[in-house]
Amino acid sequence: MGLLLKLSGDNKLDQIFLKKAADAVIEGKIIAYPTNTVYGLGGDPQNLKVINRIFEMKFRERDKGLPVLTNDLNEALKIGKFNEFAQKIAEKFWPGQVTIVVEKKMGFIPDELTGGKETIALRVPENEIILSVLNVLKEKGHFAGIIGTSANISNQKNIIEGEYIPRLLFGQIDVILDGGKTLTQFPSTIVDCSSAKKKSELKFLRIGSISKEEILKIFNNGGI
Repeated sequence: MGLLLKLSGDNKLDQIFLKKAADAVIEGKIIAYPTNTVYGLGGDPQNLKVINRIFEMKFRERDKGLPVLTNDLNEALKIGKFNEFAQKIAEKFWPGQVTIVVEKKMGFIPDELTGGKETIALRVPENEIILSVLNVLKEKGHFAGIIGTSANISNQKNIIEGEYIPRLLFGQIDVILDGGKTLTQFPSTIVDCSSAKKKSELKFLRIGSISKEEILKIFNNGGI
């Protein structure tokens, strides 16, 4: 079993733990962490060994790409091409519970991360714990992004409490950030903007905490 870091609200101690988690990502290790929806499993999205290890741990099909969390929209723009729809959704709902699928930029991340697809799923999370880790990565001069797949075996129940992660993944995680129970049991909403030329061409791949209607509403007076 890896290192279990239980966050307690002690600011000084928690900051030490968050920096340890960021260092683990830079070192090519796997971490588990809370978001406001479910617990995530991640590592450096530029590291092919990390990518392969996560696929193996989750028994995930290789043609199903892994999403990425970033600390802000500017960082997401390093790896994704945002059209006007993606840009507007990101500006409205990030940080938050909407994952946006966009065309990926070539050369920044291995093709294996996206399952060989030309698109990538991106989100800026609102959870302060993982956002802090991402910000530490930025401060250290590293890409402020982390693989953001759910911390479970593929097609099994999502994890909403950190204490259950070690048993589920058999101690294969290097660092576990235990922030207690997540605020909601619903995963993020996923909307594919990659090929949309008009609002009706947006593809809603999963409906989570944010409804389709909430997202479409922002285009009612936008002229697109």
